[in-house]
Amino acid sequence: MTVHQEWTAAHIPDQTGRVFVVTGANSGLGLATTRALARRGGTVVLAVRDERKGHRAVADLRAAQPDARLEVRRLDLADLDSVRAFARELRADHPRLDVLVNNAGIMAPPRTLSAQGHELQFAAHHLGHFALTGLLLDRLAEGHDPRVVTVSSINHRKGRLHFDDLDGREGYAPMTFYNQSKFANAVFGRQLHLRLAAAGSPVRSLLAHPGFTATNIVTGEPTALYRVLFGLLARPLAQHPDRGALPQLYAATGPGLAGGEFVGPDGRGELRGAPTLVELSPAAADTETGRRLWELSERLTDVRYGLPSPA
Repeated sequence: MTVHQEWTAAHIPDQTGRVFVVTGANSGLGLATTRALARRGGTVVLAVRDERKGHRAVADLRAAQPDARLEVRRLDLADLDSVRAFARELRADHPRLDVLVNNAGIMAPPRTLSAQGHELQFAAHHLGHFALTGLLLDRLAEGHDPRVVTVSSINHRKGRLHFDDLDGREGYAPMTFYNQSKFANAVFGRQLHLRLAAAGSPVRSLLAHPGFTATNIVTGEPTALYRVLFGLLARPLAQHPDRGALPQLYAATGPGLAGGEFVGPDGRGELRGAPTLVELSPAAADTETGRRLWELSERLTDVRYGLPSPA
C-alpha cells in the first residue's frame, strides 16, 4: 500500500530545531536529501569525504536558500579512523542529534581495500555506517523523534554475505560485492531495529531504497559494459535524485513509522514512483544472519553498542 499518494518533499513537516546528519551529502541522493530538509528548516550536517565539494554544494544551496542551516564536516566512511574522528568532533559540538541518514555509497570499483584492509564497498557502506551509528547512538537517544535511516538497494535481494571471503581475495566481481554490501545494510537496519526495540530505546531504525535513480555512484574506471549499462542505456530511464530521495526522506520525517519499516518506490519492480512500504528479503530478515553480521561488525570496528540481542 502506498504511504501517501504522490507524497513529495512538500509534505515534509516543519523541521525547525531538528539536527540531521547525512552521509554523502554533497551529491546525488545525499544532496537532494539535504536540500529538502534544509528547506523545511532542519539543520543538516553534510558528512562528506571531500570537503571542497561539500563547501561547493553548500554555496549552491545557500544561493537558493540563504538562511539554510548547514555544516560541512569531513568523513571517509571507508576509514574507521576518520569515522571515529568525525564522531568525536560532532559529539563535542552537538549534545543532541535527531536523525542520522546513512546514505553515502559507491558502486562497482575495481577491487580495492580500505585503510583497515576491508573490501571498499563493504567498508564504506556497512562497516563505516555501523561504526558511525554506534558512536552517535547516545546523542540520537537525546533527540526529538530520533531515527536512523539506512539506505539499502533493491539489489539487496540479489546479495548474500560471503563470510568466508568478505574481501574478495578468492574471487572479486564488482557488482557481486556491491550487492553484498547493500545486503549488509539491510541486515544491519533490521537487526538494529530489533535490538533498539529490545532495549526500549526511543531511537527507531528504518530502511529505505531509491529504486533506479540517476546518480554518480559508479566509481573508479568502469568497464565498457558498465558505461553502456549505467550510461547510454539505463540513465535515461532513471529517476531524478530529487524523486529517488523521497523514500529516505519519508523514512526520516514521515508520520506513523514505528521502526523496522522499509520504504521504497511504489512503481513496477520498485524502480521508480512514490514512497511505499516494501518488503525486506527473507534472507536479510534471518535472525541468525543478523546475529552473525552484528558480532562480526563489532569485532571488525571495535564499536560495541551494548544493546541486547533480540530473542
